[in-house]
Amino acid sequence: MDLHTIDTIVEPRARREVPLPAPGDAILGGGTWLYSEPQPGTDRLIDITALGWPSLAITDDGLDIAATCTIEQLIEASFPPEWTATSLFRQCADALVASFKIWTTATVGGNICLALPAGSMIALAAALDATLTIWQPDGTDRTTTITELITGPRRTTLAPGEILRSIHLPETALRQDVTLRRISQAPLGRSGALLIGRATADGYILAITAATDRPLLLEAGSPAETRSAISRISSERWYTDPHGTADWREHVTAMLAEDLVAELVERRT
Repeated sequence: MDLHTIDTIVEPRARREVPLPAPGDAILGGGTWLYSEPQPGTDRLIDITALGWPSLAITDDGLDIAATCTIEQLIEASFPPEWTATSLFRQCADALVASFKIWTTATVGGNICLALPAGSMIALAAALDATLTIWQPDGTDRTTTITELITGPRRTTLAPGEILRSIHLPETALRQDVTLRRISQAPLGRSGALLIGRATADGYILAITAATDRPLLLEAGSPAETRSAISRISSERWYTDPHGTADWREHVTAMLAEDLVAELVERRT
C-alpha cells in the first residue's frame, strides 16, 4: 500500500544522524505491517535499516539479534549444536502463519514492537529470557525485558524517539530443553494461544502469549502445579478478539500448559 501522507524519509547511516522525535514519525524496519494499512497520522519515516546493523552475532554469553534482523535471516542461520533452544526459531516463524515472502522482509524487532498478542517473536523473547537494548533520543541506552516492554495489545513502554536496537538471548537459556504448543480456531488462523516451556536447573519456565493481553511468565514444578498457577491469572489478562474468546483461551491454555510441562518432565526423567 502506498502511504500518501509521507513527506520525508530519513535514512540515518549512524546513530548521530537519527533525528530527534517529532509528531508523525514512524520507525521503518521491514514495513510489512506499516505498509499494510493507511497511516494517516504519519508524515515521516525513519528507515533504521540504513544503519547497517549486523543481523546476528554469536557472543561469549549468547546471541545478539538486531532489531532489523529478518525472520528469514533468523531461521536460516547456523548456531552451535549445543544451543538446542534455537529449534524454536523456525517454530515461532511458522506460528506467524505468513508467507516465506514476508519472512524475507519482516523483522524480529518489528514483530516485538508491534506488540500484538499473537506476535511469536514476543513469545520467543519471553521464553528465552531475552534482554532488550533500547536507544534513547539523548544518546544513552536502556535495557528491559519483554514482559516490561509490552503492556497490552499494541501498547509498549517505548517513549517517543526510542528505538529497539537488539535482543540478547543468554547462552544458558539457549542450551536448555524447550517445547512449544500453539492452537488456533482455524487451520491457518492467528494464534489463539502460544506457549513455550523451558526446563531450568530449578524447574520449568512457561511463557504464555496470544491468549493473554501481554506476555506472561510463570514458574512451574509439575503439570498440576502449572494448571493451578494458570487458574490464578487475573481474568483481566485473558484476551478476546475475533480469533478467540477469553474463556476459550483460558481453557486451552491450561490444557496446553499441562501437556507441555508433562513433556518436559518426562524428558528430564
